[in-house]
Amino acid sequence: MQRRRLPSELPDRPAWSSRSAEALTPLAPRPVRHVLFRQRWHDLVFLHWPADPAEVAPLLPPGTVPDLHEGRTYVGLVFFRMQDLAFGRTPPLPFLGTFDEVNVRLYSRDALGRRGVVFRSLDCDRLLPVLTARAAFGLPYRWSRIRRRWFEDRLLYTTERRGPTGAGARVWVEVAGTPAAAGPLEQFLTCRWGLHEQFLGRTYYLPNAHPAWSFRTCSLLGWDDGLTSAAGVSRPRGEPVSVLYSPGLPVRFGPPEVLSGSGGPSG
Repeated sequence: MQRRRLPSELPDRPAWSSRSAEALTPLAPRPVRHVLFRQRWHDLVFLHWPADPAEVAPLLPPGTVPDLHEGRTYVGLVFFRMQDLAFGRTPPLPFLGTFDEVNVRLYSRDALGRRGVVFRSLDCDRLLPVLTARAAFGLPYRWSRIRRRWFEDRLLYTTERRGPTGAGARVWVEVAGTPAAAGPLEQFLTCRWGLHEQFLGRTYYLPNAHPAWSFRTCSLLGWDDGLTSAAGVSRPRGEPVSVLYSPGLPVRFGPPEVLSGSGGPSG
């Protein structure tokens, strides 16, 4: 039987990857002084499963490694509604600034110890934001049909990708009014203050800042997932190990910073 590789044996592991990661903090450790764009995330549902670091590592941008919690990394399937997208200090975009989104994400760390997310796919139900995000940031957005409906205290998201593949996902949760505390794993998965992406041959870090998360108790009633395997990650086995619901919060993004040694000068 083939031996599973330990995280320290990952291929092409950078020498700096054993350095300490930044602390997990409820607020961004670095202020966003120059706001590139703003948005509000609403009605978020997070599903997470363990993932093999050796499988995840080749899927991350150069200059990053899988971020680990107690020796494990994770793949996330996140459903939410984007609202009030705006650039700089301008007013929110009417109509085009509000849409539903579903993303598949992994967890990364760079040479400075900054923890981030890496999006393997982002499904969106408006075509113009899809084209803009792909052209401006190289993010893997896909145009999809997404439906979000409340049935009293139950929330249903469904998505189906446009085109021949038709990959999709579904989540069905019951949300209570009582607050839910985030444990160490949930803090690891949600206290993320930037994203890592490769674009035009260089890896960049896009910082963000927002208020502390608030979560509500929720129960998972049903789910289906065809997006993680379409994103190159093994299809999750069994029930998610973490299920979260948040009513949402406002988010600010700063200018991208190019990682040193990723094909361009440091930002």
